[in-house]
Amino acid sequence: MTAAPACTVRVAASEEDRAACFAVRKEVFVREQEVPEEIEYDAYDAGAVHLLAVAADGTPLGTGRLLHGPEVLHKTGDPGLGKLGRLAVLASARGLGVGVALVRAVEAEALRRGLTAVDLGAQTHALGFYERLGYAAYGEEFLDAGIPHRSMRRPLA
Repeated sequence: MTAAPACTVRVAASEEDRAACFAVRKEVFVREQEVPEEIEYDAYDAGAVHLLAVAADGTPLGTGRLLHGPEVLHKTGDPGLGKLGRLAVLASARGLGVGVALVRAVEAEALRRGLTAVDLGAQTHALGFYERLGYAAYGEEFLDAGIPHRSMRRPLA
């Protein structure tokens, strides 16, 4: 039996929630992984569905975003494909099920929007994490922000 994740995940509908998402991303990607801040935040943020994982006391623990529709169509040519991105969990919350809860929440949001699959670009050290969640790698390894990645996809039921 798997323990329930130590968080709840919600769509970041308020400015406060969106600011919390961006603060988590800044901590994980900009400070921890040294991704230049000017490339961490992009034009896709405006149209993305941002999700926020919070502890019982409301403390932000992690975030992820879903791109869909015109935001992804020009990249994939497939209107049924969503793109999970910017998945970040604070170091203090890793190993608690927060990442799994975020991925599943993104998938649920994708299904709610009528999408049939979710694509992502996984940092190569995280391939096993996504494989355990049903994602399959495809294509060649590539660099994103100087970090090795692989494309992955999971069809949705």
